[in-house]
Amino acid sequence: MGAMFRSEEMALCQLFIQPEAAYTSVSELGEAGTVQFRDLNPEVNAFQRKFVNEVRRCDEMERKLRYIEAEVHKDKVPVPQVKDMPRAPNPREIIDLEAHLEKTENEILELSHNAINLKQNYLELTELKHVLEKTEAFFAAQEEIGMDSLTKSLISDETGQQAATRGRLGFVAGVVQRERVPAFERMLWRISRGNVFLRRAELDKPLEDPNTGNEIYKTVFVAFFQGEQLKSRIKKVCSGFHASLYPCPPSNTERQDMVKGVRTRLEDLNMVLNQTRDHRQRVLVSVAKELASWSIMVRKMKAIYHTLNLFNMDVTKKCLIGECWVPTADLPNVQKALADGSNACGSSIPSFLNCIESDEVPPTFNRTNRFTRGFQNLIDAYGVASYRECNPALYTIITFPFLFAVMFGDLGHGLIMAMFGAWMVIKEVSLSAKKTSNEIWNIFFAGRYIILLMGLFSMYTGLVYNDIFSKSMNIFGSSWYVPYNESTLEHNKALSMNPTESYIDTPYFIGIDPIWQTAENKIIFLNSYKMKLSIIFGVVHMIFGVCMSVVNYNFFKRRYSIFLEFLPQVVFLCLLFLYMVFMMFFKWVAYSTLSEDEAYTQGCAPSVLILFINMMLFSRTAPEAGCKEFMFEGQGTIQRVFVLVALCCIPVMLLGKPLYLLSTKKKHVKPEQSNGNVNQGIELQEQTDIGEVQPKPQPQSSGGHDHDDEPFSEIMIHQGIHTIEYVLSTISHTASYLRLWALSLAHAELSEVLWNMVLTFGLKDHNYVGAVKLYVAFFFWAFFTLAILVMMEGLSAFLHTLRLHWVEFMSKFYAGLGYIFQPFCFKTILEQEDEE
Repeated sequence: MGAMFRSEEMALCQLFIQPEAAYTSVSELGEAGTVQFRDLNPEVNAFQRKFVNEVRRCDEMERKLRYIEAEVHKDKVPVPQVKDMPRAPNPREIIDLEAHLEKTENEILELSHNAINLKQNYLELTELKHVLEKTEAFFAAQEEIGMDSLTKSLISDETGQQAATRGRLGFVAGVVQRERVPAFERMLWRISRGNVFLRRAELDKPLEDPNTGNEIYKTVFVAFFQGEQLKSRIKKVCSGFHASLYPCPPSNTERQDMVKGVRTRLEDLNMVLNQTRDHRQRVLVSVAKELASWSIMVRKMKAIYHTLNLFNMDVTKKCLIGECWVPTADLPNVQKALADGSNACGSSIPSFLNCIESDEVPPTFNRTNRFTRGFQNLIDAYGVASYRECNPALYTIITFPFLFAVMFGDLGHGLIMAMFGAWMVIKEVSLSAKKTSNEIWNIFFAGRYIILLMGLFSMYTGLVYNDIFSKSMNIFGSSWYVPYNESTLEHNKALSMNPTESYIDTPYFIGIDPIWQTAENKIIFLNSYKMKLSIIFGVVHMIFGVCMSVVNYNFFKRRYSIFLEFLPQVVFLCLLFLYMVFMMFFKWVAYSTLSEDEAYTQGCAPSVLILFINMMLFSRTAPEAGCKEFMFEGQGTIQRVFVLVALCCIPVMLLGKPLYLLSTKKKHVKPEQSNGNVNQGIELQEQTDIGEVQPKPQPQSSGGHDHDDEPFSEIMIHQGIHTIEYVLSTISHTASYLRLWALSLAHAELSEVLWNMVLTFGLKDHNYVGAVKLYVAFFFWAFFTLAILVMMEGLSAFLHTLRLHWVEFMSKFYAGLGYIFQPFCFKTILEQEDEE
């Protein structure tokens, strides 16, 4: 957890690597995943860099892999997952892999081409078989009609003897796609002026397209005509409609012989197709075993060459130079990776790692694990922390689920949420192995530990609220007892219980007494209780956020801000709003029905809100008879002093820091003008707001805004905006925490309404009909509980909690002006490509 308090210290390093060891060294750094490289050739075009040819080779291998993968998925061959992640191939293995991919692609291309040709032949033979079988019925019908009558029907302006002298009728047979048949018939009618007799029959089973594998539906047709000119026209129409024409003998005997021959050829071709399909399947199965490994190796190789393109060549062209950001804690790992890379290629000259000085602000790196990653993502979504700035994620681990639970407090609903989170945590290994593109599930799974903690904290607050599905539990025994007999209870709808008579001195062990579940003034009591709790938690949360700014001021050598910013802010917040919290506790303790002083009974307790308003407006309200205006002696004077001191803090916040910076700048400008030493000018550039020299090997951001080079007017404007925003936000942010009370009350009331309006419907009847009604009512009650109270209310409470942390808490100390550390890591690269 110590690494989460602030981002890790970074170092800018220079790498000196021999060209022959560059590939293996960068490969080892990619496996380690601890280095973020900088581009030393920003002005060079991507197509003019040193390793652009190697990148193109990788692109070509990726294209081949995509083709092979498409063929594997097309045949529905399963691709096994990689158990052991392969490392990037060495240069010799790259040549072998490239040759193997070339051979595999050519083999699959040849198999695919042969399969398409065989399927095309099979399709043509199948169509010919259907043409021969269907035309048999057509010619049988022709013989029944007779040649003379058919001739008269075709040619209306000539006699039967004249037609017979001119010769027999010709015909054309073939197949055409079914959806083109109506247009095909109309076109034949038009070109022949009705002198074509068309017979057609649809094929029962669809045929397979050899190129795409899709199903196609076709129709067999026979067109009878007379004359060679009409024959040529019909063939042109068939060509235009992509109809396939097949030879069909006119005699029955020849047709029968031809059908037998076609069937024999189909059986032989089917056997060849099966053998080809089996051979293709064997090839694809053997390829599928290595496909995932090949893909990972090529992607790693491409990433290495992309990274090497960020390097620069020295003047002698004998050494590659690169720059990178490295966490100082990982410097030994980087040195070991460079040594392993040099040894792997047998280089006699070792690689060097040299830390260099820089004024550039380093990237922000917060080392996380599976538990803390979700909370860190919540903070990074608002803004990446400035370098070495205090990280709010460490405290968010506790405050986020707690504030959520204050709004979501229900033992039953919290148990459902905790069980869901626990299931994802227990099964996280198997669930993470199942890659899915469902964004909602990925969000839930990424926040599994957040959901688990939110559920557990909600169970605790539900126990404090004594609320489980809108019902209370009497675990420890109520502290109230009923002083009335049974007849009084039967004849009175509501009875008043006096605490002096019906309440024992010992309160309920934990949480709210279950007697309040049956009280008519339950809402009034819970309103006051939860409203005060929300203000108390809010003020404490904001004070903690203001106190966190001290850590940043001290670390970034801005100790003057502790006195000129932090102290006025915390005094202003405490004298006004922490004092209001004090009045709440004092009222709870001092005013009691057991008090002997009549002025301190519950009926005389002044309103905290009225007292606070009178305090801010310097006004007074007359108390009731026999009561006191204030809670204790001298409270009015103390309140006036508090308000005056708080108002005095405002000019300190507004003018303190700008005037201090102005005075320090004047002090450091005068010595420089007196002696004109160049070294003093250099030192002046290295000074921070208070004139202290920063160590250059470890540059630090200011955790906010730097004002060294800004004119005094801009500093005043910025400080004025900051002061106005803080003063107004103390009021608005305190009121904003009332959402804790509002959502908690809404959640409890919705739960109670759902119980009384839905589930109670099935509990009224005590016969067998009531059992059926209870099943139905329970189904709807459970559905609405999960859909509305757990999911929708849970999402609402989550968003409100997120806002309380981003705006009310983090705005007190968090700048969030950094940029994330993105190391060169093979694991991250592969995961991102899989998601895309």
